[in-house]
Amino acid sequence: MTSLQDDTSAAPAAPFPTGFRWGAATAAYQIEGAAGEGGRGPSIWDTFCRTPGKVLNGENGDVAVDHYHRFREDVALMSSLGLTAYRFSISWPRVQPTGAGTFNSEGVDFYRRLVDTLLEAGIEPWPTLYHWDLPQPLEDKGGWPERETAHRFAEYAAHVHDALGDRVRHWTTVNEPWCAAFLGYASGEHAPGRRDAAASLLAAHHLLLGHGLAVDAMRAKNPDNKFGAAVNLYAVSPATDAPEDVDAARRIDGLQNRLFLDPLLLGRYPDDVLADTERFGFTPPDADLAVISRPIDQLGINYYSRHTVAGTPGEAAQTASSPFSTHSPWVGSDHVRFVPAGRPVTGMGWEIDERGLHEVLTRLHREYPSLPLYITENGAGYDETLDGAGTVQDAGRIAYLDAHLRACHDAISEGVPLNGYFTWSLLDNFEWAWGYSKRFGLVHVDYATQRRVPKDSARWYAGVIRRGGLPGRA
Repeated sequence: MTSLQDDTSAAPAAPFPTGFRWGAATAAYQIEGAAGEGGRGPSIWDTFCRTPGKVLNGENGDVAVDHYHRFREDVALMSSLGLTAYRFSISWPRVQPTGAGTFNSEGVDFYRRLVDTLLEAGIEPWPTLYHWDLPQPLEDKGGWPERETAHRFAEYAAHVHDALGDRVRHWTTVNEPWCAAFLGYASGEHAPGRRDAAASLLAAHHLLLGHGLAVDAMRAKNPDNKFGAAVNLYAVSPATDAPEDVDAARRIDGLQNRLFLDPLLLGRYPDDVLADTERFGFTPPDADLAVISRPIDQLGINYYSRHTVAGTPGEAAQTASSPFSTHSPWVGSDHVRFVPAGRPVTGMGWEIDERGLHEVLTRLHREYPSLPLYITENGAGYDETLDGAGTVQDAGRIAYLDAHLRACHDAISEGVPLNGYFTWSLLDNFEWAWGYSKRFGLVHVDYATQRRVPKDSARWYAGVIRRGGLPGRA
Protein backbone atom coordinates (compact mmCIF):
# COMPACT_ATOMS: atom_id res chain seq x y z
CA MET A 1 0.00 0.00 0.00
CA THR A 2 1.30 3.46 -0.87
CA SER A 3 2.28 5.51 2.14
CA LEU A 4 -0.10 8.29 3.07
CA GLN A 5 2.61 10.23 4.84
CA ASP A 6 3.48 13.49 3.15
CA ASP A 7 7.04 14.32 2.17
CA THR A 8 7.28 17.40 4.37
CA SER A 9 10.63 17.36 6.14
CA ALA A 10 10.45 20.79 7.75
CA ALA A 11 10.74 20.85 11.53
CA PRO A 12 7.36 21.27 13.24
CA ALA A 13 6.38 24.63 14.66
CA ALA A 14 4.85 22.83 17.65
CA PRO A 15 6.97 19.72 18.32
CA PHE A 16 5.84 16.95 20.66
CA PRO A 17 8.21 15.07 22.99
CA THR A 18 10.38 12.28 21.65
CA GLY A 19 8.58 8.98 22.16
CA PHE A 20 5.14 10.56 22.15
CA ARG A 21 2.64 7.92 21.02
CA TRP A 22 0.62 8.75 17.93
CA GLY A 23 -2.42 6.53 17.63
CA ALA A 24 -5.99 6.02 16.58
CA ALA A 25 -8.77 4.20 18.40
CA THR A 26 -11.71 1.89 17.65
CA ALA A 27 -14.12 -0.35 19.55
CA ALA A 28 -15.06 -3.97 18.89
CA TYR A 29 -18.82 -3.69 18.43
CA GLN A 30 -18.41 -0.65 16.20
CA ILE A 31 -16.03 -2.24 13.70
CA GLU A 32 -15.68 -6.02 13.96
CA GLY A 33 -18.93 -7.37 12.58
CA ALA A 34 -18.99 -11.18 12.38
CA ALA A 35 -21.54 -11.07 15.18
CA GLY A 36 -22.54 -14.70 14.66
CA GLU A 37 -19.13 -16.09 13.79
CA GLY A 38 -16.23 -17.63 15.63
CA GLY A 39 -18.21 -18.70 18.66
CA ARG A 40 -19.13 -15.17 19.68
CA GLY A 41 -22.12 -14.87 22.01
CA PRO A 42 -24.71 -12.07 22.08
CA SER A 43 -23.98 -8.78 23.81
CA ILE A 44 -26.33 -6.17 25.23
CA TRP A 45 -25.77 -4.16 22.05
CA ASP A 46 -27.01 -7.02 19.87
CA THR A 47 -30.18 -7.08 21.94
CA PHE A 48 -30.54 -3.29 22.11
CA CYS A 49 -30.18 -2.89 18.34
CA ARG A 50 -33.06 -5.32 17.82
CA THR A 51 -35.36 -3.35 20.11
CA PRO A 52 -37.56 -1.18 17.88
CA GLY A 53 -36.85 2.54 18.11
CA LYS A 54 -33.56 2.30 19.97
CA VAL A 55 -31.10 2.75 17.08
CA LEU A 56 -31.53 5.09 14.13
CA ASN A 57 -32.92 3.25 11.09
CA GLY A 58 -32.90 0.00 13.07
CA GLU A 59 -29.21 -0.50 12.23
CA ASN A 60 -26.82 -2.80 14.08
CA GLY A 61 -23.23 -4.02 14.32
CA ASP A 62 -23.79 -7.44 12.76
CA VAL A 63 -21.44 -6.56 9.89
CA ALA A 64 -20.19 -3.09 10.88
CA VAL A 65 -17.02 -2.51 8.83
CA ASP A 66 -16.04 -6.19 8.79
CA HIS A 67 -12.79 -5.66 10.67
CA TYR A 68 -12.95 -9.27 11.86
CA HIS A 69 -12.17 -10.40 8.32
CA ARG A 70 -10.26 -7.30 7.17
CA PHE A 71 -7.99 -6.58 10.13
CA ARG A 72 -4.82 -7.14 8.11
CA GLU A 73 -5.95 -4.56 5.57
CA ASP A 74 -6.73 -2.19 8.41
CA VAL A 75 -3.34 -2.70 10.05
CA ALA A 76 -1.75 -1.91 6.68
CA LEU A 77 -3.73 1.33 6.66
CA MET A 78 -2.43 2.13 10.14
CA SER A 79 1.10 1.49 8.97
CA SER A 80 0.65 3.78 5.95
CA LEU A 81 -0.43 6.54 8.35
CA GLY A 82 2.67 6.02 10.47
CA LEU A 83 0.71 5.19 13.63
CA THR A 84 2.93 4.08 16.47
CA ALA A 85 0.07 2.71 18.61
CA TYR A 86 -3.45 1.38 18.06
CA ARG A 87 -6.17 1.36 20.70
CA PHE A 88 -8.82 -1.30 20.16
CA SER A 89 -11.27 -3.10 22.39
CA ILE A 90 -11.69 -6.79 23.03
CA SER A 91 -15.21 -8.14 22.70
CA TRP A 92 -16.07 -9.86 25.96
CA PRO A 93 -18.78 -12.05 24.33
CA ARG A 94 -16.33 -13.10 21.63
CA VAL A 95 -13.83 -14.26 24.23
CA GLN A 96 -16.29 -15.55 26.86
CA PRO A 97 -19.74 -15.92 25.30
CA THR A 98 -21.75 -16.23 28.52
CA GLY A 99 -19.62 -13.88 30.61
CA ALA A 100 -18.66 -16.70 32.97
CA GLY A 101 -17.05 -20.09 32.81
CA THR A 102 -15.79 -21.43 29.49
CA PHE A 103 -13.65 -19.23 27.27
CA ASN A 104 -13.84 -19.36 23.50
CA SER A 105 -10.44 -20.26 22.03
CA GLU A 106 -11.45 -19.11 18.55
CA GLY A 107 -12.27 -15.65 19.88
CA VAL A 108 -9.02 -15.41 21.83
CA ASP A 109 -7.08 -16.51 18.74
CA PHE A 110 -8.55 -13.62 16.74
CA TYR A 111 -6.99 -11.13 19.15
CA ARG A 112 -3.71 -13.05 19.15
CA ARG A 113 -3.57 -12.69 15.35
CA LEU A 114 -4.46 -9.00 15.56
CA VAL A 115 -1.77 -8.31 18.17
CA ASP A 116 0.85 -10.25 16.22
CA THR A 117 -0.02 -8.38 13.02
CA LEU A 118 0.27 -5.05 14.81
CA LEU A 119 3.64 -5.94 16.30
CA GLU A 120 4.93 -7.12 12.93
CA ALA A 121 3.98 -3.69 11.55
CA GLY A 122 5.78 -1.91 14.39
CA ILE A 123 2.53 -0.68 15.97
CA GLU A 124 2.06 -0.98 19.72
CA PRO A 125 -1.22 -2.67 20.71
CA TRP A 126 -3.33 -0.88 23.36
CA PRO A 127 -6.33 -3.10 24.17
CA THR A 128 -9.35 -1.99 26.16
CA LEU A 129 -11.10 -4.81 27.98
CA TYR A 130 -14.57 -3.27 28.22
CA HIS A 131 -16.05 -0.91 25.65
CA TRP A 132 -19.72 -1.46 26.53
CA ASP A 133 -20.44 -4.90 24.98
CA LEU A 134 -21.48 -6.80 28.10
CA PRO A 135 -22.40 -10.44 27.41
CA GLN A 136 -26.20 -10.63 27.36
CA PRO A 137 -26.33 -13.55 29.86
CA LEU A 138 -24.72 -11.29 32.48
CA GLU A 139 -27.30 -8.57 31.82
CA ASP A 140 -30.00 -11.22 32.18
CA LYS A 141 -28.64 -11.77 35.69
CA GLY A 142 -28.81 -8.05 36.50
CA GLY A 143 -25.85 -6.55 34.63
CA TRP A 144 -23.53 -3.93 36.10
CA PRO A 145 -25.89 -3.00 38.95
CA GLU A 146 -25.07 -6.46 40.33
CA ARG A 147 -21.80 -6.77 42.28
CA GLU A 148 -21.12 -10.21 40.78
CA THR A 149 -20.54 -8.64 37.35
CA ALA A 150 -17.43 -6.89 38.67
CA HIS A 151 -15.99 -10.26 39.74
CA ARG A 152 -16.85 -11.84 36.39
CA PHE A 153 -15.06 -8.95 34.67
CA ALA A 154 -11.90 -9.58 36.69
CA GLU A 155 -11.99 -13.25 35.71
CA TYR A 156 -12.33 -12.30 32.05
CA ALA A 157 -9.52 -9.73 32.31
CA ALA A 158 -7.16 -12.27 33.84
CA HIS A 159 -7.85 -14.77 31.06
CA VAL A 160 -7.25 -12.24 28.29
CA HIS A 161 -4.08 -11.13 30.02
CA ASP A 162 -2.92 -14.74 30.17
CA ALA A 163 -3.31 -14.92 26.39
CA LEU A 164 -1.77 -11.59 25.44
CA GLY A 165 0.16 -10.25 28.41
CA ASP A 166 3.51 -11.39 27.06
CA ARG A 167 3.05 -9.16 23.98
CA VAL A 168 0.82 -6.36 25.25
CA ARG A 169 2.30 -3.90 27.71
CA HIS A 170 -0.43 -1.25 28.10
CA TRP A 171 -3.91 -2.26 29.27
CA THR A 172 -7.10 -0.25 29.69
CA THR A 173 -9.74 -1.88 31.87
CA VAL A 174 -13.00 0.02 31.28
CA ASN A 175 -13.86 2.71 28.74
CA GLU A 176 -16.08 5.63 29.74
CA PRO A 177 -17.79 4.06 32.76
CA TRP A 178 -20.00 7.18 32.89
CA CYS A 179 -21.59 6.25 29.56
CA ALA A 180 -21.93 2.57 30.40
CA ALA A 181 -23.61 3.39 33.71
CA PHE A 182 -25.75 6.44 32.99
CA LEU A 183 -26.60 6.18 29.30
CA GLY A 184 -27.13 2.45 29.74
CA TYR A 185 -29.03 2.32 33.03
CA ALA A 186 -30.39 5.85 33.66
CA SER A 187 -31.41 7.54 30.42
CA GLY A 188 -31.77 4.28 28.47
CA GLU A 189 -30.18 5.82 25.37
CA HIS A 190 -27.54 3.10 25.22
CA ALA A 191 -27.64 -0.61 25.87
CA PRO A 192 -29.15 -2.19 27.86
CA GLY A 193 -31.69 0.62 27.67
CA ARG A 194 -32.82 0.68 31.28
CA ARG A 195 -34.11 3.79 33.10
CA ASP A 196 -33.45 3.24 36.78
CA ALA A 197 -31.57 5.94 38.71
CA ALA A 198 -30.56 3.74 41.63
CA ALA A 199 -29.38 0.96 39.31
CA SER A 200 -27.26 3.39 37.29
CA LEU A 201 -25.38 4.54 40.38
CA LEU A 202 -24.72 0.95 41.38
CA ALA A 203 -23.53 0.27 37.84
CA ALA A 204 -21.07 3.16 38.08
CA HIS A 205 -19.71 1.80 41.35
CA HIS A 206 -19.40 -1.76 40.08
CA LEU A 207 -17.67 -0.65 36.88
CA LEU A 208 -15.08 1.05 39.07
CA LEU A 209 -14.87 -1.99 41.33
CA GLY A 210 -14.45 -4.23 38.29
CA HIS A 211 -11.60 -2.00 37.15
CA GLY A 212 -9.82 -2.38 40.50
CA LEU A 213 -10.35 -6.13 40.66
CA ALA A 214 -9.10 -6.49 37.08
CA VAL A 215 -5.96 -4.45 37.84
CA ASP A 216 -5.25 -6.73 40.81
CA ALA A 217 -5.79 -9.87 38.75
CA MET A 218 -3.59 -8.75 35.85
CA ARG A 219 -0.85 -7.17 37.93
CA ALA A 220 -0.50 -10.41 39.89
CA LYS A 221 0.38 -12.11 36.62
CA ASN A 222 2.78 -9.49 35.26
CA PRO A 223 3.61 -6.53 37.50
CA ASP A 224 5.77 -5.01 34.76
CA ASN A 225 2.79 -4.28 32.51
CA LYS A 226 0.97 -0.95 32.66
CA PHE A 227 -2.67 -0.70 33.74
CA GLY A 228 -5.27 2.05 33.77
CA ALA A 229 -8.79 3.13 32.79
CA ALA A 230 -10.22 5.56 30.24
CA VAL A 231 -12.70 8.18 31.48
CA ASN A 232 -14.69 10.70 29.46
CA LEU A 233 -14.13 14.11 30.98
CA TYR A 234 -15.63 17.53 30.33
CA ALA A 235 -14.83 21.06 31.23
CA VAL A 236 -18.02 22.31 32.88
CA SER A 237 -19.03 25.98 32.95
CA PRO A 238 -22.02 27.75 34.49
CA ALA A 239 -24.08 29.72 31.98
CA THR A 240 -23.92 32.77 34.26
CA ASP A 241 -22.59 33.71 37.69
CA ALA A 242 -26.05 33.21 39.20
CA PRO A 243 -25.93 30.88 42.23
CA GLU A 244 -28.29 28.37 40.62
CA ASP A 245 -26.07 28.12 37.52
CA VAL A 246 -22.92 27.75 39.60
CA ASP A 247 -24.56 24.96 41.58
CA ALA A 248 -25.70 23.28 38.35
CA ALA A 249 -22.07 23.27 37.19
CA ARG A 250 -21.02 21.75 40.50
CA ARG A 251 -23.62 18.99 40.13
CA ILE A 252 -22.63 18.13 36.56
CA ASP A 253 -18.92 18.25 37.31
CA GLY A 254 -19.61 15.95 40.23
CA LEU A 255 -21.55 13.35 38.25
CA GLN A 256 -19.51 13.62 35.07
CA ASN A 257 -15.94 13.97 36.34
CA ARG A 258 -15.39 13.69 40.08
CA LEU A 259 -17.65 10.66 40.61
CA PHE A 260 -15.01 8.68 38.69
CA LEU A 261 -11.75 10.57 39.21
CA ASP A 262 -11.99 10.82 42.99
CA PRO A 263 -12.50 7.08 43.68
CA LEU A 264 -9.86 6.10 41.09
CA LEU A 265 -7.17 8.56 42.13
CA LEU A 266 -8.03 9.72 45.65
CA GLY A 267 -9.74 6.64 47.12
CA ARG A 268 -12.97 8.43 48.05
CA TYR A 269 -16.26 9.59 46.61
CA PRO A 270 -16.93 13.36 46.65
CA ASP A 271 -19.04 14.29 49.66
CA ASP A 272 -21.26 16.62 47.68
CA VAL A 273 -22.01 13.94 45.06
CA LEU A 274 -22.92 11.46 47.79
CA ALA A 275 -25.24 14.08 49.27
CA ASP A 276 -26.81 14.75 45.86
CA THR A 277 -27.47 11.05 45.28
CA GLU A 278 -28.31 9.93 48.83
CA ARG A 279 -32.06 9.91 48.09
CA PHE A 280 -31.43 7.10 45.60
CA GLY A 281 -29.81 4.90 48.21
CA PHE A 282 -26.29 5.27 46.87
CA THR A 283 -24.12 4.24 49.82
CA PRO A 284 -21.12 2.42 48.33
CA PRO A 285 -19.12 0.28 50.77
CA ASP A 286 -16.02 2.09 52.02
CA ALA A 287 -14.00 -1.12 51.76
CA ASP A 288 -14.43 -1.14 47.98
CA LEU A 289 -12.53 2.11 47.64
CA ALA A 290 -9.23 0.46 48.53
CA VAL A 291 -9.71 -1.81 45.51
CA ILE A 292 -10.99 0.88 43.17
CA SER A 293 -8.02 3.12 43.97
CA ARG A 294 -5.29 0.55 43.38
CA PRO A 295 -2.29 2.42 41.95
CA ILE A 296 -2.54 2.72 38.17
CA ASP A 297 0.22 3.39 35.69
CA GLN A 298 -1.70 5.54 33.21
CA LEU A 299 -5.00 7.34 32.80
CA GLY A 300 -6.83 7.64 29.51
CA ILE A 301 -8.84 10.80 28.82
CA ASN A 302 -11.64 10.90 26.25
CA TYR A 303 -12.56 14.47 25.39
CA TYR A 304 -14.98 15.87 22.81
CA SER A 305 -16.64 19.05 24.09
CA ARG A 306 -17.48 21.34 27.00
CA HIS A 307 -20.69 21.41 29.05
CA THR A 308 -22.32 24.77 29.70
CA VAL A 309 -25.15 24.40 32.20
CA ALA A 310 -27.85 26.43 33.90
CA GLY A 311 -29.92 25.77 36.99
CA THR A 312 -33.69 25.85 36.84
CA PRO A 313 -34.91 26.24 40.44
CA GLY A 314 -38.37 24.91 41.08
CA GLU A 315 -38.70 23.00 37.82
CA ALA A 316 -39.38 19.29 38.02
CA ALA A 317 -36.82 16.97 36.52
CA GLN A 318 -37.70 15.94 33.00
CA THR A 319 -37.86 12.35 34.12
CA ALA A 320 -39.54 12.33 37.50
CA SER A 321 -38.19 8.91 38.52
CA SER A 322 -34.59 9.76 37.66
CA PRO A 323 -32.01 12.27 38.86
CA PHE A 324 -30.71 12.40 35.29
CA SER A 325 -32.02 14.57 32.49
CA THR A 326 -32.61 13.04 29.07
CA HIS A 327 -32.67 16.46 27.44
CA SER A 328 -29.43 15.62 25.67
CA PRO A 329 -27.28 12.52 25.18
CA TRP A 330 -25.21 13.67 28.15
CA VAL A 331 -26.83 12.78 31.41
CA GLY A 332 -27.13 15.62 33.88
CA SER A 333 -29.15 15.95 37.06
CA ASP A 334 -32.42 17.45 38.11
CA HIS A 335 -32.75 21.24 38.01
CA VAL A 336 -30.10 21.43 35.31
CA ARG A 337 -30.27 22.52 31.68
CA PHE A 338 -27.52 22.11 29.12
CA VAL A 339 -27.37 25.35 27.16
CA PRO A 340 -25.59 26.33 23.95
CA ALA A 341 -22.72 28.78 24.32
CA GLY A 342 -22.68 29.88 20.70
CA ARG A 343 -19.60 27.95 19.62
CA PRO A 344 -19.29 26.16 16.26
CA VAL A 345 -20.52 22.57 16.38
CA THR A 346 -19.56 19.27 14.78
CA GLY A 347 -21.98 17.12 12.80
CA MET A 348 -23.04 15.61 16.13
CA GLY A 349 -24.16 19.03 17.35
CA TRP A 350 -21.35 19.07 19.93
CA GLU A 351 -19.75 22.44 20.51
CA ILE A 352 -16.08 22.68 19.59
CA ASP A 353 -13.97 23.95 22.47
CA GLU A 354 -10.34 22.91 22.46
CA ARG A 355 -9.59 25.10 25.47
CA GLY A 356 -11.80 22.76 27.44
CA LEU A 357 -9.30 19.98 26.75
CA HIS A 358 -6.47 22.17 28.02
CA GLU A 359 -8.58 22.93 31.10
CA VAL A 360 -9.21 19.22 31.76
CA LEU A 361 -5.52 18.32 31.40
CA THR A 362 -4.21 21.09 33.63
CA ARG A 363 -6.88 20.43 36.23
CA LEU A 364 -5.89 16.78 36.42
CA HIS A 365 -2.26 17.76 36.83
CA ARG A 366 -3.14 20.31 39.52
CA GLU A 367 -5.76 18.50 41.61
CA TYR A 368 -4.88 14.81 41.37
CA PRO A 369 -1.80 12.66 41.89
CA SER A 370 0.52 12.93 38.93
CA LEU A 371 0.65 9.98 36.57
CA PRO A 372 1.17 9.47 32.82
CA LEU A 373 -1.81 10.76 30.84
CA TYR A 374 -2.99 9.78 27.38
CA ILE A 375 -5.71 11.21 25.19
CA THR A 376 -7.44 7.93 24.38
CA GLU A 377 -10.25 9.49 22.32
CA ASN A 378 -10.62 12.85 20.62
CA GLY A 379 -12.26 13.54 17.30
CA ALA A 380 -15.18 14.97 15.37
CA GLY A 381 -18.16 13.33 13.69
CA TYR A 382 -19.60 14.74 10.49
CA ASP A 383 -21.98 13.70 7.72
CA GLU A 384 -19.62 13.02 4.82
CA THR A 385 -19.59 11.50 1.35
CA LEU A 386 -16.98 10.96 -1.31
CA ASP A 387 -16.68 13.81 -3.78
CA GLY A 388 -16.50 13.47 -7.54
CA ALA A 389 -12.79 12.75 -7.37
CA GLY A 390 -13.37 9.89 -4.94
CA THR A 391 -11.92 11.69 -1.92
CA VAL A 392 -13.26 13.20 1.30
CA GLN A 393 -12.20 16.81 1.86
CA ASP A 394 -12.86 17.00 5.59
CA ALA A 395 -11.40 20.39 6.43
CA GLY A 396 -13.61 20.62 9.50
CA ARG A 397 -12.07 17.52 11.02
CA ILE A 398 -8.56 18.73 10.25
CA ALA A 399 -9.29 22.04 11.97
CA TYR A 400 -10.74 20.20 14.99
CA LEU A 401 -7.74 17.89 15.35
CA ASP A 402 -5.25 20.70 14.81
CA ALA A 403 -6.87 22.86 17.50
CA HIS A 404 -7.06 20.06 20.05
CA LEU A 405 -3.49 18.93 19.42
CA ARG A 406 -2.36 22.51 19.97
CA ALA A 407 -4.21 22.46 23.28
CA CYS A 408 -2.31 19.27 24.13
CA HIS A 409 0.98 20.91 23.15
CA ASP A 410 0.22 23.89 25.40
CA ALA A 411 -0.55 21.57 28.32
CA ILE A 412 2.68 19.64 27.83
CA SER A 413 4.59 22.95 27.74
CA GLU A 414 3.06 23.72 31.15
CA GLY A 415 4.29 20.47 32.66
CA VAL A 416 1.33 18.14 32.13
CA PRO A 417 2.67 14.56 31.70
CA LEU A 418 0.76 13.82 28.49
CA ASN A 419 2.46 10.96 26.67
CA GLY A 420 0.22 10.09 23.75
CA TYR A 421 -2.79 10.91 21.61
CA PHE A 422 -5.29 8.49 20.04
CA THR A 423 -7.73 10.13 17.67
CA TRP A 424 -11.26 8.81 17.37
CA SER A 425 -11.55 7.09 15.06
CA LEU A 426 -9.43 5.17 12.60
CA LEU A 427 -12.46 4.12 10.53
CA ASP A 428 -15.99 5.30 9.94
CA ASN A 429 -18.13 2.84 11.90
CA PHE A 430 -21.33 2.02 13.77
CA GLU A 431 -21.93 5.06 15.96
CA TRP A 432 -24.07 3.44 18.66
CA ALA A 433 -27.62 4.85 18.80
CA TRP A 434 -26.86 6.97 15.73
CA GLY A 435 -26.30 3.87 13.60
CA TYR A 436 -24.24 4.61 10.50
CA SER A 437 -25.38 8.22 10.13
CA LYS A 438 -22.32 9.85 11.70
CA ARG A 439 -18.73 9.45 10.55
CA PHE A 440 -15.75 9.97 12.85
CA GLY A 441 -13.08 8.15 10.85
CA LEU A 442 -9.82 9.26 9.32
CA VAL A 443 -10.71 6.63 6.73
CA HIS A 444 -14.00 6.68 4.83
CA VAL A 445 -15.80 3.32 4.61
CA ASP A 446 -18.38 2.49 1.96
CA TYR A 447 -20.65 0.34 4.09
CA ALA A 448 -22.08 -1.50 1.07
CA THR A 449 -18.71 -2.55 -0.39
CA GLN A 450 -16.43 -2.11 2.67
CA ARG A 451 -14.01 -0.12 0.51
CA ARG A 452 -11.68 2.03 2.60
CA VAL A 453 -10.62 5.48 1.33
CA PRO A 454 -8.33 7.69 3.46
CA LYS A 455 -9.75 11.19 3.94
CA ASP A 456 -7.76 14.40 3.73
CA SER A 457 -7.54 14.26 7.54
CA ALA A 458 -5.70 10.95 7.30
CA ARG A 459 -3.02 12.55 5.15
CA TRP A 460 -2.87 15.54 7.44
CA TYR A 461 -2.46 13.35 10.54
CA ALA A 462 0.20 11.29 8.80
CA GLY A 463 2.14 14.50 8.19
CA VAL A 464 1.88 15.45 11.87
CA ILE A 465 3.24 12.05 12.86
CA ARG A 466 6.03 12.25 10.31
CA ARG A 467 7.13 15.66 11.54
CA GLY A 468 6.62 14.78 15.20
CA GLY A 469 4.40 17.79 15.70
CA LEU A 470 2.19 20.46 14.22
CA PRO A 471 2.98 22.78 11.33
CA GLY A 472 2.86 26.54 11.68
CA ARG A 473 -0.57 28.12 11.67
CA ALA A 474 -1.86 29.00 8.22
